[in-house]
Amino acid sequence: MKLTENVLEIRNLLKDFPSVRAVNDVSFDIKRNSVHCLVGENGAGKSTLIKILTGAYSKSGGRILLNGEEYNPHNPRDAKQKGISTLFQELNVVDQLTVAENLTLGMEDTTLGFLRKTDKINKMVSVMNSLEPSIKPRQLVSALSVAKKQIVEIAKAVATESDIIIMDEPTAAISEGEIARLFQIVRGLRAKNVTVIYISHRLDEIFELGDYVTVMRDGKHIDTRPVSAIQDRSELIRMMIGKTVFEAYTPKPERSRELVLRCRNLTNHKLGGISFEVRAGEIAGFYGLVGAGKTELARAIYGVDEYQGEILFKGRKLAPSPDKVIAAGIALVPEERRSQGLFTILTIRGNVPVMNMAKVSRHGFINSAQERKVTQEYIEKLRIATSSTEKEVIKLSGGNQQKVVFSKCLFADADLLMLDEPTRGIDVGAKSEIYGIIRRLSEEGKAILIFSSELPEIMNICDSIYLLYDGNLKASLQNGPDIDSEKIIHIVTGGEGK
Repeated sequence: MKLTENVLEIRNLLKDFPSVRAVNDVSFDIKRNSVHCLVGENGAGKSTLIKILTGAYSKSGGRILLNGEEYNPHNPRDAKQKGISTLFQELNVVDQLTVAENLTLGMEDTTLGFLRKTDKINKMVSVMNSLEPSIKPRQLVSALSVAKKQIVEIAKAVATESDIIIMDEPTAAISEGEIARLFQIVRGLRAKNVTVIYISHRLDEIFELGDYVTVMRDGKHIDTRPVSAIQDRSELIRMMIGKTVFEAYTPKPERSRELVLRCRNLTNHKLGGISFEVRAGEIAGFYGLVGAGKTELARAIYGVDEYQGEILFKGRKLAPSPDKVIAAGIALVPEERRSQGLFTILTIRGNVPVMNMAKVSRHGFINSAQERKVTQEYIEKLRIATSSTEKEVIKLSGGNQQKVVFSKCLFADADLLMLDEPTRGIDVGAKSEIYGIIRRLSEEGKAILIFSSELPEIMNICDSIYLLYDGNLKASLQNGPDIDSEKIIHIVTGGEGK
């Protein structure tokens, strides 16, 4: 087969989900033996595009050519057999097996169901030795660092003669020294006729490592250029955010408000000494990209993750236990509403009261009439679209499911609401309604923390904005007409505050 200049050609690619087009008419080429970087804010469509390339999703329209031939993978195994391997942020290795067993996992040679030794393992070990001689085949993978686990996966991909290796945020969990070694390996892959698609929110890595960069925004392809043709971070940032039109933020009138939450030097496996304060009626936004530490901060405050430091809620030290946190008056709307925020097999009535059952019970018995009354009040208050309190929440739209989660938290009499990605996966109309609910709660005196990877969301509704990068609080800003979105993106992609 004659090799084409482009190893991959993407033409008018579409991917539709209910109520949203995640990939919208995307077309660009990836040249052979290059490091091709893919950048964009969260929600830009990068992950969906990669899942199509790896066979995890089927496309809704358009064409993909791999080595000049039509490419339509049915699943990730099919993609791997056709020459595309992926190094995910969550590594696909088995700690309980040896390095050698991981290298051949899923590709073992057998006779009558029994494993047999072949030259395949020798070839893989040879490739691994060329990448990192310090890794021994008989070592348990559990004894390796994250960076060396990545090398095991890279060796497996190279040994199986992958044309393309996709690396999704590969430096998110490794040290500076390990990053330098990974970069050496990535550059060496080009000499082995391997193309690397490199996804990162750390823009400095793009300039250090990339040959080409593709920018995506709102599911669309914005531009593909040689990295050498891009002047600096600022130019790349402008491509990423474009002329984003933010809804106008409405400042609150100046008034003295009670201090509700004070966090002092919160530190754990992810957080690096975070301190801040939030007052009654304030909407505080925590913004960062993948790996910034937003969810970990929410989990620490909620008492799920251990931490060092101190959290004071209404002047009292907060115990690190979800039960005690809820009893104190704090509620969390989790990022994964279906798996963590709702009982999807239950009705709306079965969900709304669960965080404060004492309100609808007497002597240990639930008052069904009171349950229905309370649920109907929240259906009306939050405008949940349903024909009955008895409708199963799994049958509601994403936006209405989120309103049910809000109802649970409000019924718990929470004075502080923590919202982790509150509008992820819901349509534009539902987002507007959720924002309206958040503003009303703020006006009622609720303190609200929003943990979001959507900059328009943060700039639209938050009074104060905290910028996170790699588990550290890099800057805090007061929202207003002079706030600079380019400066924000500069900081959360690893640039120093300016």
